[in-house]
Amino acid sequence: MHKRTYGTQGPAVFVLHGGPGAAGNMAPVARGLADTFRVIEPYQRGSSDAPLTVARHIADLYDEVSSCDEPRPALVGSSWGAMLALAYAAARPARSGPIVLIGCGTFDHAARERMHVICAERTNEDLRKRLEDLQQEIPDPNQRLGAMGSALLPIYAHDLVTTDLEFESFDARAHHETWNDMLRLQDEGLYPAAFAAITAPVLMLHGALDPHPGRMIQASLTPHIPQLEYHEWPHCGHYPWLEKSTRDDFFHTLCTWLTEYLD
Repeated sequence: MHKRTYGTQGPAVFVLHGGPGAAGNMAPVARGLADTFRVIEPYQRGSSDAPLTVARHIADLYDEVSSCDEPRPALVGSSWGAMLALAYAAARPARSGPIVLIGCGTFDHAARERMHVICAERTNEDLRKRLEDLQQEIPDPNQRLGAMGSALLPIYAHDLVTTDLEFESFDARAHHETWNDMLRLQDEGLYPAAFAAITAPVLMLHGALDPHPGRMIQASLTPHIPQLEYHEWPHCGHYPWLEKSTRDDFFHTLCTWLTEYLD
């Protein structure tokens, strides 16, 4: 599996991309941490003959962590990557250090329904037509997933310094298989209840304008992760490291918190 590394000194930090099936966009976060930490950016497993599962991603991440010279590195995940960080830490609490959840995804039906309502309210007729047209214009599902992400950016972001999110690859099958398995595990009651096994400190960083409803997600996690800390920016969407109003404070908050718990 492909991975990129940044920095040469300091405690180890793994940055986990979202999607699922959308690799590369954690590069700006990794670069922002590289002066203080040794950062590892693993690309998650893509689709193959065997269907992808959350358990497979957890096992892959455990292999990566096991190859690290620190027994409990930090985990910084964005969106789906934040969900993976929690799932991994619940399965391997002894091999997980401090956890940062950036724009974390949803863990219950109420939060997902609220997210769908927010997205619908922000979708005008032009965007709706554009999304419909993509189904015909781009037959390749991987390319179409990337194009849909670009088209939906105004719904997820507020005022970015750049619209280049640095995604390197898209895997639509990996996206659907992984997400469907996560929904199955939630419906069966495994998540978020299993997160009670997490012993590491956890910080949730969220934009108030992110369509993922941060306060609802926090409320669903706190009963199982009482040590969860929550930090929210008012004029910020799903990518706080790229928002003009929050970029500097995002990196300051992230680095300060990681340094406190990794020293």
